[in-house]
Amino acid sequence: MSNFEKSWKGDRGIGDKLRESLRPQGQLKAKISKAVYAINNQDRKLNTLLTNLQKKDRDYYRRILEALKTHDRDRATTYANELAAIRNSQKTINHAKLAIEQISARLGTVKDIGDLVATLAPAMSIIKSVSGTLSTVIPQADDEFNAISDLLSSALTDATQMSGISLDFAATNEEAEEILKQAEIQVEREMKERLPAVPTPEEEGMRL
Repeated sequence: MSNFEKSWKGDRGIGDKLRESLRPQGQLKAKISKAVYAINNQDRKLNTLLTNLQKKDRDYYRRILEALKTHDRDRATTYANELAAIRNSQKTINHAKLAIEQISARLGTVKDIGDLVATLAPAMSIIKSVSGTLSTVIPQADDEFNAISDLLSSALTDATQMSGISLDFAATNEEAEEILKQAEIQVEREMKERLPAVPTPEEEGMRL
């Protein structure tokens, strides 16, 4: 075998090793892209559901006013209970939307493998928390969020193996809790600003 042939075979060996080292990075990138797509898809579904609930909110609010104007307290109370349930569902969905939108935004701006690990770890905790909360409102969403959680878990495993970074689970959980807390505060504030208070018979009687 000539020196040229030996050199060529050696180069191919280096190329093969390089491709092998890059393959896990490509697989990791694909998993992240798939997870972001799935998260954004869930966000769109939640937005559609939220729009429908907002329409119901306005409808039940109108029914309450009409019942109070005819002094039908029982019917007004029934509608008020329905409206309270609708607003609780809106709060839950809004909270979930804000949380997963933050995850999607952060995953879209990671700069390196260390940044990715730091983003994926709390993201998994948030997805699990959101899934558990949403299951009371949208039972069918559970499977879809579990699939997202599995994707993030697989990506996190790949990222930690590639980077050799050890996770601080206490710090991770603390960050996830803070993100969820801030989302909840924002939802509470926005709903108070946007939605009128449910009228009571006493308040409506004073207006009549």
